[in-house]
This record gives sequence, C-alpha cells and structure tokens, in this order.
Amino acid sequence: MSSIPTPLTVGVEEEFLLVDATTLRVVPAAPLVLATAAGLPQQLHAEGTRYQVEISTPVADSAVTLREELAVLRRALSAAARAHGCRLLAAPSPVVAVEGPLHLTDDEPRQREQHRRFGALTDTLVSCGRHIHIGTLDVDTAVAVSNRVRPWLPTLIALAANSPFWGGRDTGHSSWRAMAWSGWPSAGPPPHFTSTAHFRHSVETLLGSGAALDTKMVYWDLRPSGNWPTLEIRAPDMSPDIDTAVLQAELGRALVASALRAIAEGRPDPPARDDVLRLARWRAAHDGLEGFGLDPYTGAEVPAADLAEALLDLVAPDLAAVGDLDHAAKTLGRLLRDGSGAARQRTAFGRRGDLTDVLRHLVEETENF
Repeated sequence: MSSIPTPLTVGVEEEFLLVDATTLRVVPAAPLVLATAAGLPQQLHAEGTRYQVEISTPVADSAVTLREELAVLRRALSAAARAHGCRLLAAPSPVVAVEGPLHLTDDEPRQREQHRRFGALTDTLVSCGRHIHIGTLDVDTAVAVSNRVRPWLPTLIALAANSPFWGGRDTGHSSWRAMAWSGWPSAGPPPHFTSTAHFRHSVETLLGSGAALDTKMVYWDLRPSGNWPTLEIRAPDMSPDIDTAVLQAELGRALVASALRAIAEGRPDPPARDDVLRLARWRAAHDGLEGFGLDPYTGAEVPAADLAEALLDLVAPDLAAVGDLDHAAKTLGRLLRDGSGAARQRTAFGRRGDLTDVLRHLVEETENF
C-alpha cells in the first residue's frame, strides 16, 4: 500500500449539455463545438451523445489552481458553443424531454452496442455528472480508502443535488439523476471490499454477467479508476456553480486524506451496511440538502444540513492542512443559506410555473465564471 502523498492531487471531469441559444432545448452540436475548441484537445472531449461535451482539468495540487482551470475550460467551451448558436447547460438533465431519436456519438460503436444491449436504459445517457479524481493511489490503497469514503457518498449527493426536473416535470426528488442512473445494473454504491482480490472479482462478475460491456461501464458511485492512479468519486450531479464544484473536490480529497490517516494509524473500519447505505442514498437523492438524510451507520433520520456539517467537521483537519478549510466552510455556508441547486431551480420555476425560466437560470449560472 502506498504512502500518503502530500498533498494529494485532484482532477475533475465535468459534463455539459449543449442547448440552442434561443429555445434552450438540447441540440446535437457537440462535433461542431469541439472542432471549434480544438486548441485544447487534452481537456475537451465528446461524451456518449452528441448533445454533450466534457472538460477534464489537468492534475492540480491545490483548490485554487483547480478553480482557475475550471474557469479557463468553461470559458473556452462556452465561446465555442456560442459560435454555433448554442449555450452551455451545467445540469444533470435537459429539464424538458429530448425530441426525436437519441443522437449517439457517431464515432463510438461502443455506444451503439450499449443501446443494442440495454435498450431504454441508454436514454439516461443524456445526463451529466461531475467526476472527481483523487490521487496518486495504487489500486490496493484505492480499494482500502473506498471502504472508508463510501458512507459519505449520500451526503455528497445531497450537496450536489441539482436535477429536480426531468422530462418536463418535477420528479419529487432533488437528484433524479441519481435515481435514473441507478437503473444501470453496474451503478449505485460500491460494495465494501474485503481485499483487492474481492474488488477485482466484483468487477469480473459484472463483466461476466453481461451487466457491463467493459470496465468503463463500472458505474459505481465510487471506484478505483481504470485509467488513472486515482480514486474516482462519481456520485455528484453536475451543477453550474464553480465554487460548488471546488467544494466537492475539496471534500473528496479531504475524505481520502482522512481515510489514509486512519489506515496508517490502524484505526478500525466500521463498514456501513449495504441496505442502510442504499436507503441513505435514496433519501439524499429525494430530500437533497433541504430535507433529511439517514446516518449511514445507524439509519437514523438526521437533517441533511447536519450531515453536511458533520462531514465538514470530520475532514476539517485535512482541509486545513492544505489551505482549503476557509473556502469549504464559506461555500457550504452559502449553500445552506441560499439553497442547493435543486432548490434554486424550483425557486426559478415557482415564479411563473415555466420551465424555460429554469433553463435560463441554469444557463446564466453556468456562464458565471
């Protein structure tokens, strides 16, 4: 198992939808937009459908650098989108239903095989998340750390909740993306692994059962990356606010650092029960930050805000050690005061009962660099 790197590195992948600048409905313009923004080939990518584009930040040692990189990449992608009559939408769902047949990425036969095998489940590909990579970790370390981070995944979902509207209606959930994505047989909370061999066997079982085409389709909310020496947090919704994105990266990195210290000190690892964690995940997706969550160890009902503050308290020493505590505390305080992304969407809708107002609100927040 590797020693604790100081500081741990962090990188973020953000997925965006492209919408028509006038109608604010998704448009399959990704090939055009990416061609226009071709000056950043390592950081801008196609996604599963032509409605989507993705940015990948360079590896960063600090949250300050990460924020700067996110702003630069968002600005470049936004300019390329505007050149083709589009705007960026940092939202997990198109809000209104996608019209016509699904436009899969033309140069990805794999996506078409997904559609053939999984049918209507591929409709959920038109959704956007934020993936946070924490490194550098070898696979043995990443597996051991995963066990200690997984109980806090529901709280990260609640903090990021930003998909109350899906297919033109209010779903009654704050993160419907988390629920829709749960339909994939390879998605949801990862198991508590007894060893690296157990982790590898779980992946082989997914592949052998037909539940995943390849290791890229291991859609757990948290996983050792198949491509990089990192632990990848996949649970959060995409949200428009850059500071919220940085907060999630800060908390993720601090959770990994806290887990590494606990492992080094030989502290016991009380695993969260799978049934309780699955219920806690649903409650986080339903209530978001404004309602209640479940204690991941006991299943007791707790205000979601209290769970968020408990997470901040838990990792405060690790946030402070790398200079992130002040930003994390201020950003969390603002979220608790002003509301989650889901709450802000519902406020925008409540003014006139018009989903166009929700889309306009999202576009404006997305481009507030």
